[in-house]
Amino acid sequence: MFQAQVEAESRTLIPVTEHLFSQTEDAEPEHRSSRGKKITIGVISGALVLLLGAAAVAGVYLNSLRGAYESAVNVIDEDSTFPEDAERPERPTREENGEEVDDEQLNILLIGSDSGGGSGEEEDVPWLPNSGRADTIMWMHIPHDRDSIQLMSIMRDTWVPIPGHGEAKINASLSLGTGSSLAVETVEDLMGVPVDHVATVDMVGFQDLVSAMDGVTVDVPTSFTSRDGYDFNAGPQDMDSTMAMSFVRERQSFSDGDYTRVENQQAFVSGVLSEVLTASTLTNPARIHDMVSDLAPHMAVDSQLAEAGYVTDIAWSLRDVRGGDIEMFTLPNHGIGTAGSESIVVADFDAFTEAGEAMREGRFSEYADEN
Repeated sequence: MFQAQVEAESRTLIPVTEHLFSQTEDAEPEHRSSRGKKITIGVISGALVLLLGAAAVAGVYLNSLRGAYESAVNVIDEDSTFPEDAERPERPTREENGEEVDDEQLNILLIGSDSGGGSGEEEDVPWLPNSGRADTIMWMHIPHDRDSIQLMSIMRDTWVPIPGHGEAKINASLSLGTGSSLAVETVEDLMGVPVDHVATVDMVGFQDLVSAMDGVTVDVPTSFTSRDGYDFNAGPQDMDSTMAMSFVRERQSFSDGDYTRVENQQAFVSGVLSEVLTASTLTNPARIHDMVSDLAPHMAVDSQLAEAGYVTDIAWSLRDVRGGDIEMFTLPNHGIGTAGSESIVVADFDAFTEAGEAMREGRFSEYADEN
């Protein structure tokens, strides 16, 4: 039924999508080099960017795409998505025509989960898709003028205060709380900026996505052999879905553990986005429908992000953002340490404060460049 609808509408849809794509076709996505600590973008960031892009291109024109997303995506219980208003930071403001007005920036907490991630079953998070373990935590910042996107990764083992639970790894805020509210409260306390939305995705969704794309080409940063027996050689490498999952999940082959694995995840997401943001994909409504249909069941979002129309509006507001306008970096930390018998990432609390201040003052892009 869907294919018949595609054939009936393709003459209208394809010229529109070609017009949208032409705004970015001449600008190849820039792969920012990893400078020291700048080695991350988690899998979840790519999931949301893909969702926004797919919705902008086809969601407005194809009702079946909206239906596929809204009927399949998981919705976090509204009562447990955010903490009580009285406990939250005030929204940022900015000066406009001599008056103080609310800043329209968007801040989204992105969570990546994997049933094979984490350190053990005690880290399972029941409200995440497939009850996975929180593998990636990122803060996505969209400034009020919608001319760029900043994606800041927070290492999941960062040792921080968890409200009501003492100190623990930051990803514990996801398993200790009901829904995302405790995780939101934790990062808001550290940043001093409110979270507007929450979105999660599990790794199985990306495996299905790679299958729908008939594979992906990844620029492998460092050669290694995974526990599954796959040989990865530095440079571009074609991967099917099983090989890609082995690539992003591997951590025991590296002396620095999560640091290299997150760098590999960055390379993987860059490969996925490079494939998605092509004319052959963006002008193929059936393929877009398949990708969104495969990914949506593995996502959990707040009630507002569950509305396809709202997501489409965000995507349209970002229509002029190019690859070079997406900045990716890791929140600075003090490296690996211990807390009792646990191996942790030592938090740089000044970095949390400085990042939050940069958002409030409208200069987070500059902060990203500096880190």
